[in-house]
Amino acid sequence: MGKKIRLVMFGRQGAGKGTQCVRMSEHFGVVHFSTGDALRAAVAAGTELGKQIGEIINKGELVDDSLIIRLVIERLNEDDIVENGCILDGFPRTVGQSEALLAAFASGEVAGSALDCVINLDVPLEEVTARMKARGRDDDTTEGIARRLAAYDNETVPVLDWFDEQGLLVTVDGLGDEAEVTNRLVEAIESAVYGGDSAAADSSSC
Repeated sequence: MGKKIRLVMFGRQGAGKGTQCVRMSEHFGVVHFSTGDALRAAVAAGTELGKQIGEIINKGELVDDSLIIRLVIERLNEDDIVENGCILDGFPRTVGQSEALLAAFASGEVAGSALDCVINLDVPLEEVTARMKARGRDDDTTEGIARRLAAYDNETVPVLDWFDEQGLLVTVDGLGDEAEVTNRLVEAIESAVYGGDSAAADSSSC
């Protein structure tokens, strides 16, 4: 068996991050861990943590970092991720959450190896704006799109900069068709994780 990859994927709305997370999950045999899905699953399961989160959501309040971090750590320690690795989608969203994630790996609070790399799927603003307008959703007005993209950049750029300082950030060009982008991502991840060792990369899917 090869190394169990653990990575984070970032990308602007309209960059195709969700699609590529699924493709990377399938290619590397890792769990696609969406924090949004994990939140809903915890609430639906009625776990102690899920009940706390559900009460907060029902009040229309934001779930604070401490609960989100607990949820992520619990999920990272479940058997499927321990055995197969994961790609994190939707977490971390702040520098504080990023620090907590790396600290959990370093302390052994999270089972398995450290975080391997952080991918920034980079698609220019003009392109993601055009893609979102083409979807034709009711909330995809020019103003709404601009507001959401500005919020992403304001909130996420500091997180990307922080991961860059840790030596974990890899930026991948997200322009082109889905297959082209997938190939770039696979190459970038394998280079970051295995250092270009194709034999090691091949063994990861065994």
